[in-house]
Amino acid sequence: MSTTLVKPSHIVAGPCQLPAIEQVRRDVDNIVGRLLPAISKLNREIHDTPETAWQEHHAHDVICGFLEANSFNTTRHAYGLATALESRTVSGNEGRTINFNAEYDALPGIGHGCGHNLIATASIVGYVTLSHLIKKFSIDATLQLLGTPAEELGGGKVVLLKNGAFKGVDVSLMAHPCPVSNNGLLEYPGGCAGLLTNSHIGIFATYSGKSAHAGAEPWEGVNALDALVSAYNNVSMLRQQMRPGCRIHSAIIEAPKAANIVPASTKTVYSIRAPKIAAANELAKKVEACLSAGALATGCSCSIEREAAYEDLLPNLPLCEAYTSHMKAAGKDVQVLATEVVGASTDQGNVSHVMPALHPMFGIPCDAGIKIHSKEFAEVAGTEQAFEMAVIVGKALAMTGWDLLTQEGMFEKAKADFERN
Repeated sequence: MSTTLVKPSHIVAGPCQLPAIEQVRRDVDNIVGRLLPAISKLNREIHDTPETAWQEHHAHDVICGFLEANSFNTTRHAYGLATALESRTVSGNEGRTINFNAEYDALPGIGHGCGHNLIATASIVGYVTLSHLIKKFSIDATLQLLGTPAEELGGGKVVLLKNGAFKGVDVSLMAHPCPVSNNGLLEYPGGCAGLLTNSHIGIFATYSGKSAHAGAEPWEGVNALDALVSAYNNVSMLRQQMRPGCRIHSAIIEAPKAANIVPASTKTVYSIRAPKIAAANELAKKVEACLSAGALATGCSCSIEREAAYEDLLPNLPLCEAYTSHMKAAGKDVQVLATEVVGASTDQGNVSHVMPALHPMFGIPCDAGIKIHSKEFAEVAGTEQAFEMAVIVGKALAMTGWDLLTQEGMFEKAKADFERN
């Protein structure tokens, strides 16, 4: 996939000269300080009202309300999605466009066990503060805050890419929280700037048979549960021959509720993960063959649907180095690049295949043994300590954007690294 044509960015010459980096950081602190009570309330509202994929109506509304109350141009229900939003800040002659992605969907039955309230908070802090800076210092630039629903399930960014939300964007920035006790993910307490993630493909299979009385006339039925169980066993045998780093996991999402009826309908979902999207596609085809074989063996019909694929995340070294330096200035040690692929996946991976993108993982202190995607981490994500870390990260994102707009050659380095990848 290719990136969009790059618009030239320059600093408007005039009486307002660029300040020293220390002054910029003080300005960022002052901006955030004035808005901190409102940002804290926003973070709390999102955390305490968890909403699953495509249902994030409250989060959508409170973010839009915050932006509108602070005089930011805001589009509700953006790009044809009920719970997506967009805000844009334009300074001077537009210049380069920097995107901040805000996620806010929660996990079913768990809440914000992935800490998406903190993702939204960090991106909003980054967008708002950098907006003030480019206006104050007359920088030619366009900033975009994009509210991206359905990261956990449904691929909101994949849909937004298709619908043109990222058209004209030159660089994408966001960050994701993680418990520091999660061994292997966070070697440094402050997190990791250049994360390596798995690609992901979701597959739904629906089996349709024929119901009958299981005691009186079982031969009249076509058993959809047998089709599902047969498929499950097929996939289990497939695991013996998977490549290292690949994963398959599943759930039964529709099953019979009575034993005396031959079940006519069942449904299952499979997640296929691999370090690269080509390997995920190869494995997904084999899984689909296993699912189809279950139908063939039992006489059922089978409908198979794929979700939008999540591509592997491509770290961008210049962006990672800039972010790391700003986190260090805030007293947080951050690993520049990961050495191993983590098992998780993100639709920011798809964005990273279209343009230079940043997706660091930032550490949230918590008790040993607490893992991401758990009720325990959902509680941690609502703490004041977690909020404070998200604010620090948001400032670092803003400063990374500042570097892209004001440091000569910074964007060109990020673009060249993207093209190498």
